[in-house]
Amino acid sequence: MRALTLIFVILIASLQYPLWLGKGSWLRVWDLNRQISQQKDANDVLKARNDTLDAEVRDLKQGYAAIEERARSEIGMVKQDEVFYQILQSDIPATSASVPKATAPTADKKP
Repeated sequence: MRALTLIFVILIASLQYPLWLGKGSWLRVWDLNRQISQQKDANDVLKARNDTLDAEVRDLKQGYAAIEERARSEIGMVKQDEVFYQILQSDIPATSASVPKATAPTADKKP
C-alpha cells in the first residue's frame, strides 16, 4: 500500500511539473502577461505623442496661423510694419544701496 501511494505521488508530481515549471507553465504565462501590460502602457504613451504630432501636422497643413505662431515663437520673426520690443530683466534689483555714490575729489592737506 505504501509503495502504491509513493507511485501515485510521483506520478502526480511528474504530471504537475510541466504545468508549473515547464515551457508553457503558469509562471511563463504570468510573465508574458506582465510584459504585455508593460508594452501596452508604452504603446499608449507613444500613441498620445503620435496623436499630438498628427494634430500639429494637420494644423500646419490647413492654415497659416500655426505657421505664423511657430515663426514668432521659435525664430523670433515679426510682421511687416510691426515694432518689436524686447524687455530685458536684470538679475540684480536696482536700488540706491547698490549704486555707488559719486564723491568729489578732495585736496591733499599738508600740515
